Amino acid sequence: MTAEVRTVAAGELDRYADGIRDVYARAFAAPPWNEDPAQADGYAERLARDALRPGFTAAVATAGGTPVGFATAWITPEVFPAARSYGPVAEALGPARTRAWLCGALEVNELAVAPEAHGTGIGAALLHAVTGPAPHGRCWLLTSVRAEAALRLYERVGWQRVAAPVPGAAALVVLLGPRHPQRAEAEAEAEAGDR
Repeated sequence: MTAEVRTVAAGELDRYADGIRDVYARAFAAPPWNEDPAQADGYAERLARDALRPGFTAAVATAGGTPVGFATAWITPEVFPAARSYGPVAEALGPARTRAWLCGALEVNELAVAPEAHGTGIGAALLHAVTGPAPHGRCWLLTSVRAEAALRLYERVGWQRVAAPVPGAAALVVLLGPRHPQRAEAEAEAEAGDR
């Protein structure tokens, strides 16, 4: 599959809204996410609010004019949020690492590729498109350890798992981007944990 990946300004997202919703629904219907169509509708509504966040960036992959993938990111606030999965992330990392590693960094919020486009390099291209503007290479993301294909992609393109598991039933893990200044520190911690 040949696809074009391009960054998209927040004001242009409406043009792709139906396709993004469709990709989201199909990408997250399978395990480990098991989301239903109503959750895809909720994401479409949330995306409009997310686009207003400081540092918001988005990329869309299209094939024949139809979206087959997308990614979104924004700058994590200096005061680390407590809502959603942020609280458990802060608990896992502790206040010093949360501030040093995540606050003020570019946070990849969503990355989704339509099932028929898996294995084509679209995921890596989308990830690169949204993390390119990361301040000083500081970018991070959160995913489930059960999302094995996603983890393989992230690690293949240089992302580093943080050794501290995030508490909770979702089995979440933090990854730091390939140019993140604290990546070596996270890598050393992960290696020490493997011993």
